[in-house]
Amino acid sequence: MCEGLPIEIRLQDYRDAASFIFLPSGPTALHVPQILGSPEAGEIERGRYLVEEVAKCAECHTPRNAQGELDRHAWLQGAPIWIMPVKPIPNWADRAPALAGFPGLTEEEGERVLEKDTGPEGETLRPPMHIYHMNQADAKAIIAYLRSLPQSPH
Repeated sequence: MCEGLPIEIRLQDYRDAASFIFLPSGPTALHVPQILGSPEAGEIERGRYLVEEVAKCAECHTPRNAQGELDRHAWLQGAPIWIMPVKPIPNWADRAPALAGFPGLTEEEGERVLEKDTGPEGETLRPPMHIYHMNQADAKAIIAYLRSLPQSPH
């Protein structure tokens, strides 16, 4: 383990705050209204809150435009890692994978990443990915939100 890494975030502390319903904005505004009134709407909105406001997944998993701003048209579609460690860190990832549509992972694999801090095949997650020890409800909400987003056509 490198000094200062990995960062551990426990989302249980945010569970009560995440249970409030927030109006959709940005890229999710087009997708959440399609399911409003369904039992999944609350879970998806809670997942949106955790992804966008707590874990800040877009900071690494969304590409940036020429001004360095997040590209809302490629929301959570994967991106080059724009931060570099001061000292070399073995196995540092050069790209964050796409999350929108939840491509390439089963629900169980996604839960393992979010709850147990291991990759889909049990491998160690590559820095700068944060370590998460979420409860199952938070992990399921995040997966529901990511699945509600359109997958990249690439």
